[in-house]
Amino acid sequence: MYQFIQSGDHYILSLDNHVSLMEALTRFCTEQHILSGVIGGLGAINEATFRFLDPATRKYVDKTFAEQMEITNLTGNISQKDGNPYLHVHITASRRDYTCVGGHLLDAKINGACELTVDACPSLHPGRRADEETGLNLYRF
Repeated sequence: MYQFIQSGDHYILSLDNHVSLMEALTRFCTEQHILSGVIGGLGAINEATFRFLDPATRKYVDKTFAEQMEITNLTGNISQKDGNPYLHVHITASRRDYTCVGGHLLDAKINGACELTVDACPSLHPGRRADEETGLNLYRF
């Protein structure tokens, strides 16, 4: 599902072709016991589902794009919720016509390569809490 190298709390990952990006990243964080950190990356995907929170209705709207795209930027953070890694990831992906789509990533399917960096912060322990006003799972310090 992935390969990685490590130097201290810094990791470089390569996800296998055709895997779920979020499943592989969650498995990596779980297996390496990473409950706090930051994520960056790039790669290629052929399907992505984004989530948008409409603040007026406080309801999520999901949209899937099923086409070959380049991940031009992937950024996120790792915290914990209920003792498990909680990943908050956003991406921007370019399409064949050079337009971009992006936002909060629910999941994506790798089609080509996906190269990530994870910088763990083992001495920090941010959790998540449900916020009534926004409907979001916000940091809990």
